[in-house]
Amino acid sequence: MKKRAVLGVALAAVLALSGCQGGQSGQTEENKPAETTAAVDKTAAGTTNAGREAANDPQEEKELNILVMPKLVGIPWFNASDVGAERAGGELGVNVIYAGPTQADAAEQVKMIEDYMNKGLDAICIAPNDPAAIKPVLNSARDAGILVMDWDTPADKEDVDYSVNSVDPVEYGQAIWDCLVEAMGTDSGQYAVITGGLEAAGLNMWIDAGLEYAKVKYPNLELVTERIPSDEQQQVAYQRALELVKTYPDLKGIIGVSTPAPLGAAQAIQEKGLQNQVAVVGGTLPNDASVYLKDGSMDFCIVEANPETLGYATAYVAAYALQGKEIATGLEIPGVGPITVQEDGKTIILGPPLIVDGKNVDDYDF
Repeated sequence: MKKRAVLGVALAAVLALSGCQGGQSGQTEENKPAETTAAVDKTAAGTTNAGREAANDPQEEKELNILVMPKLVGIPWFNASDVGAERAGGELGVNVIYAGPTQADAAEQVKMIEDYMNKGLDAICIAPNDPAAIKPVLNSARDAGILVMDWDTPADKEDVDYSVNSVDPVEYGQAIWDCLVEAMGTDSGQYAVITGGLEAAGLNMWIDAGLEYAKVKYPNLELVTERIPSDEQQQVAYQRALELVKTYPDLKGIIGVSTPAPLGAAQAIQEKGLQNQVAVVGGTLPNDASVYLKDGSMDFCIVEANPETLGYATAYVAAYALQGKEIATGLEIPGVGPITVQEDGKTIILGPPLIVDGKNVDDYDF
């Protein structure tokens, strides 16, 4: 946390020298940052390259407007990301707008992006529900001189300037399958995968990586059906898990991919009293998983990162890049630490996955 203060001051100073309004935390009432939840139409920012260059002119005052869009609002993971993104905006003196659809709807994401672009944006950071569906609007944004990033879930690499990832997707997928085998107590048997949405690129990357890994390391695992969508809803995942244990009485494990999925699966296992028969693992938040981890309804929670940290890092990288600063391996982000940038120069990795179980869940408060 001390590092956050030091680097936050340094970056805020850079933003101030670039003609941006606001400043670092601890500023006077006269110089406090703009409210991060305000609408972007209060800014006079342009959306062209010329507009971005003006932001770097010490003679021009221009507030940076950064849209951070989740796949949907209202679920714990993205609620926590919202806190981090807006906190970064306040500390850096930039206007962070955190907005997204109430359902995992790519068409609604496109509409919202277009509306915000018309009001004036400097950066768009999106967790896409469908990379193909948002491609045209992201290309339009880049043509207009807007910095485009993805976070949490990747868009097509050619459509973004940077991609902020909590973990390496291959490493994460492999960790999930390792945890499944450990929880099952065997490397053979039937299992199923409940995901968020079938078009979610990030979820598919993790699943694909895990399935390829299992072919080599765990060839006796049997996937009983294709990945099952839950529409990013715990109740739907719960229903799908009930259907699975009824249809496949020899089922030994369920993997939940997307934060509501393992919670719904664990809820079903708890209700049926199958803690010693069906293992449940997946990626969700320790606070939400705690009750299930402690009673054995869920065996492992494989956490990408603290979602608040992910939201903070996303807004931080956007602000840093808008100032023309180099995004490279070793860049220290407050509260995150040094990042890794892969060879493509776009893909940013924040750290390794965190494995949480019933014994250590109380060590984490998110």
